[in-house]
Amino acid sequence: MSFIKTVKNIWTIEELRKRLLVTLLLVLIYRLGCYVVLPGIRPEDLEALSNFTNKSGLMQLLDMFSGGAFSQASIFALGIMPYITASIVIQLLGMVLPSFQKMQREGESGRQKLNQYTRYLTVLILLLQGPAYLVNLNVQVSSAGGMAALGFWSIVYLTVILAAGSMFIMWLGERITDRGIGNGISFIILVGIIARLPGALFYEFTSRLPGSTGSQGGLVMFIIELLLLFAVTIGAVLLVQGTRKVPVQYAKRIVGNKQYGGARQYIPLKVNAAGVMPIIFAQAIMFVPITIAGFGSAGDATHGFFAAFSDINGFWYNLVYFLMIVAFTYFYTAITVRPQQMAEDMKRNNGFIPGIKPGKKTAEYLDSIMSRITLPGSIFLGIVAILPAFARFFGISQNFAQFFGGTSLLILVGVVLDTLQQIESHLMMHHYDGLMKDGKIKGRTTGSAY
Repeated sequence: MSFIKTVKNIWTIEELRKRLLVTLLLVLIYRLGCYVVLPGIRPEDLEALSNFTNKSGLMQLLDMFSGGAFSQASIFALGIMPYITASIVIQLLGMVLPSFQKMQREGESGRQKLNQYTRYLTVLILLLQGPAYLVNLNVQVSSAGGMAALGFWSIVYLTVILAAGSMFIMWLGERITDRGIGNGISFIILVGIIARLPGALFYEFTSRLPGSTGSQGGLVMFIIELLLLFAVTIGAVLLVQGTRKVPVQYAKRIVGNKQYGGARQYIPLKVNAAGVMPIIFAQAIMFVPITIAGFGSAGDATHGFFAAFSDINGFWYNLVYFLMIVAFTYFYTAITVRPQQMAEDMKRNNGFIPGIKPGKKTAEYLDSIMSRITLPGSIFLGIVAILPAFARFFGISQNFAQFFGGTSLLILVGVVLDTLQQIESHLMMHHYDGLMKDGKIKGRTTGSAY
């Protein structure tokens, strides 16, 4: 009854109702576009591409983030990932180049300039990725006996179509952010991931039925898998929401060593301030050996170094992957969470941490706290990232195993929490009960939106 009452409260608020309907409409447009096939591609050719996608871990990852559009050779095949890549590059430039740092401090005008640069860089990335995708499509279809013979001019105009499709997705995401609920870009990624879940779940269920291939354990094993997935999801929620609160005392007036008035507040330091960025960075580097092996002879990918780092289920691949995630977590946390700036802001506002001198000592104290809480956070993030390999080791299908960890699970959990937090804010603002009894849903207050 409480759930039904909450739904009625949501529908009662006109602004929230409109935002939900707009979000639903734009998501529906995006999902329909995922099934609009590129001109000149036949259904038989799509089957060949789908078979290739199911055999490649990299292609499965790209297909998941595009909601299946990658394997469908859709006009949305490149998805939103080029925009995310451009956003990451601009964000990193803002940490190392003074001109970009200046734009970040200029408020709304600076943000608009950075957004414009992000769009330009997105178009450049699309013009590079589009031909690569089409050449790969042509090779895979031809090797499977298809007839998708793409000439130079075909690749040119199809690249324009792919670029326009991705830019249209970006526009949909911005409209969801402005007139819908949640962060639009993150929400589109979420929809793409969720779109793959029913098919993966159904395939796993049918594969466990008696008489089917790989039916070890039967339905009991399927139930155990669902329980494990639920437990991993709870762990991901704790990782996203985990914080360490540092008390800060603000004084209105200080005379000598005594403070008068003021109030105590807390700085919430995230256990995982880097979000999913370490996984994205590590994945990008781990795909380099696979890419190099693809340009060599067939024997290169089956022997030595390339064989070890081309097997996404292998020991060495996952060990190096885990260590890189831990290292990148510390790196990204160091460049996004700046204790020195936090200490200066507190000192400027007559704030101090009880028992710690303002200034340099406060910065050192905050830095030590971040180092301590980042270690367990980075280890947990690394474990979550390699959980799909363990799932595949225990006989779970490739498609379903991807939901047991990695980027997909963390994005799913983070975006859902952020969206629920916005809905709860609307309810509380109109004096309705929140979605939870205590009225507190924590989203990702820091870190990347992705």
